[in-house]
Amino acid sequence: MLRPRGLHDLRRAGRPGGPGQPPAALHYRADDVLVVSGMPGSGKSTLMRRCITARLVDSQQVREEFAARLPAWLPYFVYRPLVRAAHYRRLRRAVLGGGPLAVHDCGALPWVRRWVTRAAARQGRRVHLILLDASAGEAREGQCARGQRVSAYAFARHRESARRLRRRLAGTGEPPAGCASAVVLDRAGARALREIVFVAS
Repeated sequence: MLRPRGLHDLRRAGRPGGPGQPPAALHYRADDVLVVSGMPGSGKSTLMRRCITARLVDSQQVREEFAARLPAWLPYFVYRPLVRAAHYRRLRRAVLGGGPLAVHDCGALPWVRRWVTRAAARQGRRVHLILLDASAGEAREGQCARGQRVSAYAFARHRESARRLRRRLAGTGEPPAGCASAVVLDRAGARALREIVFVAS
């Protein structure tokens, strides 16, 4: 079990030369906000649904809700603006509503994470980051597995955003501005994680 503080780079955990064994559980304070970031296909939605029992705000979930109501032949790009608008409305309500919260962060729009950290700070809440550091190949495999590949242009934007975030974490040795902690996981570390719990301090 790990109570994250500061930066925890857990890539290669459990392997020779790695930082010990990957944690089976992450514990956060009951009123904390957790932001889960990474490239499309890196496993953000899977991790959130598998490990978190608190309230989730996941753009993938919103997309699936729209897809279930619309004709199957309708391309996603046609109703993508509606999905994004609905996701941001849901995110705003959830953050301002208080309580434990986990947020899906696509990473390509840093302003979203900045808004979350500012809004949470005004409420006296801490924000934490989990970065799923998948390779481009792993992310593409993840997209194929769920049957929802993003365009080459969009994927390049996500990939560059993830690269910048990794470089910033490595360069400063600290979480991003406004975040109380950051945990970096590779695929093996994400699979080893069994629960993400929000507990009373």
